[in-house]
Amino acid sequence: MNLAEYSTYDGVALADLVRKRKVSPKELANLFTEAVEKVNPKINAVIEVWSDRIEGLDDRVVHDGPFAGVPFLMKDIGAGEGGRKQEDGSRLMKGYVVEKDAYLTERFKKAGLTLLGRTTCPEFAMGISTESVLTGATRNPWDLDKMVGGSSGGSAASVAAGIAPVAHASDNGGSIRIPASACGLVGLKPSRGRVTVGPDFGEIWPGMLQEFVVSRTVRDTALMLDAVSAPAPGDPFIITQPARPYSQEVGASPGRLRIAWTTNSWQPGASVDSEVVRCVERVVAECESAGHELVEASPAFDYEEFLKATCMAWAFGLYVGMDMFGAVLGRKVSEETVEPVMLSYYNYSKGLTAADMFMTEFALNKFRRTFGQFFEGYDMLLTPTLTKLPEPLGKYSKTRTDVDYVGFMRLCDETKAFCSASNVTGQPSITLPLGHSQSGLPIGVQFMARFGQESALIRLSSSLEHEMPWRDRIPPVHASR
Repeated sequence: MNLAEYSTYDGVALADLVRKRKVSPKELANLFTEAVEKVNPKINAVIEVWSDRIEGLDDRVVHDGPFAGVPFLMKDIGAGEGGRKQEDGSRLMKGYVVEKDAYLTERFKKAGLTLLGRTTCPEFAMGISTESVLTGATRNPWDLDKMVGGSSGGSAASVAAGIAPVAHASDNGGSIRIPASACGLVGLKPSRGRVTVGPDFGEIWPGMLQEFVVSRTVRDTALMLDAVSAPAPGDPFIITQPARPYSQEVGASPGRLRIAWTTNSWQPGASVDSEVVRCVERVVAECESAGHELVEASPAFDYEEFLKATCMAWAFGLYVGMDMFGAVLGRKVSEETVEPVMLSYYNYSKGLTAADMFMTEFALNKFRRTFGQFFEGYDMLLTPTLTKLPEPLGKYSKTRTDVDYVGFMRLCDETKAFCSASNVTGQPSITLPLGHSQSGLPIGVQFMARFGQESALIRLSSSLEHEMPWRDRIPPVHASR
């Protein structure tokens, strides 16, 4: 196998070749390294390659698991691997080493994946562009002057550029779907509680954060969900499990769905790019031709109340964790160790009270009930993933000194207004690369389903992948070029 072949296969195809002994895990790992050396100097997505693991691979051994031998990258925050660095994109965390594997990391290994390195993220995963003082800016393989999205931007850029077919990602307000949209990938945010965040946590950021992956194909997404989504010991709750494996939903009929859709931004006064609108309208037409009922409709809520509540929810107690990690590493939170917007975030957190948290939960519950009532009448909600095409680097940098934490979040919402809702409600949502701009940039379209209905999302996504295929779209910066 050569690099051009390797970089265009998805994970399912590579694992099949490994099982048939047409290629070895070590050969794939070496091709991974070759891809990093070829494209990473241009995109700055991979922080570290774990070459010691490559040296230890045995060509004669093929481990069990649906992704046996497939190269994989870990995001530099969230589920970690014991004994490996995880610096959260921050100078405050520089040199930090994870003590033990997260349950999700254990499941990635059990699936047969070869964990080969870590990818960039913005400082503490905050923001919609992967830029940090610690690691620099990660660049979009479709246009090196444009943002790759955040916070799982390094993972998305790596997959889009052909370094690995699938990579670890996490999503607290769109951080899987934003970079997947910007890079032309599939990005599923699972339902609340679908993927464990144990053993150190029951839930993160009042249940808003889910960890999973970004991939190039719906079948990789489905098979990976099968591999990592079983309940773990001590999880705070266990949600409804699927009637059959998610991988069996690929190619299955989605049935006739009632789908609401909108292209009007949920942030008052914010515009949606005309090319994004046209892409959504094309998807609406495709869904109608497939026999689904499409209704132009949207939940209605108070954006300012929502912004205030999510800002408080994300910030509550943040400063305690930052102080704790700083103490472990012998550092203090200051302008020398964190970026200006992050320092504003830290100070905002210190000013919150128990009463603030009570009112925040009241507002978030009100928001969840609004969406719950809306979805009584619809199976899906179709929106843009991002309201704008990927923008130039720098606009969403946290080194800016002209905006504070809340102002920065408002700024990000100009582009990601449709993303955070499903984090608050806990519903699953997926972005699919169903369009391209005239300038050649990917356009993602988001589907949000009822709680626990990842199976429905995978069926519909598989149908659209067949009717509006994206596999042949390769960015200018790619390991095959």
